[in-house]
Amino acid sequence: MAADAETPCTIEELDNIITASTGGLTVLPNTPYDEIIPGLFIGEGDAARQVISMRDLGVTHIVNAALGKSPYHVNTNHVMYRRHNIAFMGIEATDFMNFDLTPFFRPAADFIEEGLEKGKVMVHCVQGVSRSATLVIAYFMLKHYMRVQTATRLVRKGREICPNPGFLQQLCHFDEALKKAGHFQGKPAD
Repeated sequence: MAADAETPCTIEELDNIITASTGGLTVLPNTPYDEIIPGLFIGEGDAARQVISMRDLGVTHIVNAALGKSPYHVNTNHVMYRRHNIAFMGIEATDFMNFDLTPFFRPAADFIEEGLEKGKVMVHCVQGVSRSATLVIAYFMLKHYMRVQTATRLVRKGREICPNPGFLQQLCHFDEALKKAGHFQGKPAD
């Protein structure tokens, strides 16, 4: 992992991390959600819409990384979760290579961190593999001081993921920006 600190990240490197355990193949999850670390889940939109199931799982915070009404989005809102005391954050992100998810990295990481302090967090998109995975990787980079490679390994260990190449490039650029700002210096990765 020492190489992570020295070498700039590439899309190919992150893709290799993601597909290493499957012989270079992209595999979709066979579960509706997975727990990445205690209390932090990544899942699909259909699972997150099951409000009672989320409540019974102990989820206190939900991040919808695919907010919207089209078939490529998940139509949820704070009203459907409020009566079950579940806090909600919606991000109108599209799973396109040219969609800039970077402006949402910090607000989502702050919301996830707050949620983990109070309970459990579900971060979802439509399939729970691209938008949601990207936000959770950024969370580990920001709040756990992990380089992008380490964060990607951790998330991939917990769930099959497949962020689109544009999101992988954004994570690489974000990693370099954090490195230049001294974010990783003297901070141990969990």
